[in-house]
Amino acid sequence: MFQRLVSYSEIFSGAFTLLSVVMAFYVISKADVPAYRMGWILLIMMFPLFGGLLYLLLGEKRPAKYMRIRLKKGMKSHDIMTVQKPEVMEELKKRSPRAAGLFSYVSNYAHYPVWNKTQVTYHPLGENQYADMLTELRKAKKFIFLEYFIIEQGEMWNTILDILREKVKQGVDVRVIYDDMGCLPKLPANYYRKLEKLGIKCLDFNPFIPIISFVMNNRDHKKIMIIDGVTGFTGGINLADEYINRKIRFGHWKDTGVMLKGDAVWNFTVMFLEIWNSYNSDDEDFTVFRPELTPENGFESDGFVQPFGDSPLDGETVSVNIYLDILSQAKNYVYIFTPYLAISDELNIALCAAAKRGVDVRMVLPGTPDKKIAFRLSRSYYLPLMEAGVRIYEYTPGFMHGKSYVCDDELAVVGTINMDYRSLYLHFECGVLMFETNEVMELKRDALKTFEVSHEVSISERKRGKIRQLWGGLIDSVLRVFAPLF
Repeated sequence: MFQRLVSYSEIFSGAFTLLSVVMAFYVISKADVPAYRMGWILLIMMFPLFGGLLYLLLGEKRPAKYMRIRLKKGMKSHDIMTVQKPEVMEELKKRSPRAAGLFSYVSNYAHYPVWNKTQVTYHPLGENQYADMLTELRKAKKFIFLEYFIIEQGEMWNTILDILREKVKQGVDVRVIYDDMGCLPKLPANYYRKLEKLGIKCLDFNPFIPIISFVMNNRDHKKIMIIDGVTGFTGGINLADEYINRKIRFGHWKDTGVMLKGDAVWNFTVMFLEIWNSYNSDDEDFTVFRPELTPENGFESDGFVQPFGDSPLDGETVSVNIYLDILSQAKNYVYIFTPYLAISDELNIALCAAAKRGVDVRMVLPGTPDKKIAFRLSRSYYLPLMEAGVRIYEYTPGFMHGKSYVCDDELAVVGTINMDYRSLYLHFECGVLMFETNEVMELKRDALKTFEVSHEVSISERKRGKIRQLWGGLIDSVLRVFAPLF
């Protein structure tokens, strides 16, 4: 009996080891982020018996097959609904061939057109966006669409919910999408049923199922509010009290967002309806939700505005490529807000190269972390960046949650995209690319004010103590190797 068990164990051991070898070669052959491949290869080598099995269970970055089928259904009308107006692109090319190249890339590969006739309002804090949200929600006459990673009961959400309840009574079509994993510790189970009882149509995106849900890589990290197809909001602000400093968790919460009014809001409407239609049986006509904006009731142009989505479905790393383009073509400065820093070699090289050629590259990260391991991982990138000339600040009053770039007084991005692997490669994200809008300068002014209240990290700080630096460096190296995996 014992000998039989031994022989079986040898068979299983050999089979799992062979599986690990096969998986290692498979990972090497994949056209994937090099850091992601290296992390898995090391993990398989360290645990040859179970490494291959771990990869089968946890290693697939692509959305599950059922999700891909659903989302493909919802996106079948995308190209028809998001046709680029040639006259807008031609005008942009005349103003700036350099900017036109970037906006053309987003239009051609993310399939979201660039617009004029759109007004932009920049929000340097969640409180500013919240105030405008309440004002605009109360004006709604036709529909309200909300799509958020986190919703939590409290002053912010309860106030918004009261308005939504009243709007339903007035006949307004109100719909809410929330990410189930993002809201898992925030909302009661099956919260969508409560909203549906109030007359609010609701979808919990990619529900978490214990035991069955081994991997929850592909989350809906977007934050979108659309009102009558005319007004849209996005940025880092979720619908929870810490985002408007009503609840203090990590000191003062610094965030960024934008409000759009005009033609460009259509991109957000399409973005929302694609997810909505993917999980509902009705094949809804998008054009019903497109407002008829005329010279009489429309908006004057404020530069060029391009809301865009970034999906793990298409294999196109839109956000990464936008950031790389900004860094590679910057002439004078690039100012960056991000709560996390866990980037690929290509972004690391682009940041260093920009600084080395004389561009003033500055980054602001949190002074008070929300996740200690993520904070340590972010800091592990500081030294090589600073040695190349990148200036790094930590937001002294508390937590920096903004996700934005501003460059050379003319180009900016504000959205939901963190500078980490999850946002850049795994999640469903969104942002707004802007050129020569008035609010580009508002974002710059906000960055300059933020530098003044933040602590600039020095090279000597990061090199303090040889033994500490040695052991800390080893820990940081391990974190950086495996960061893309988790």
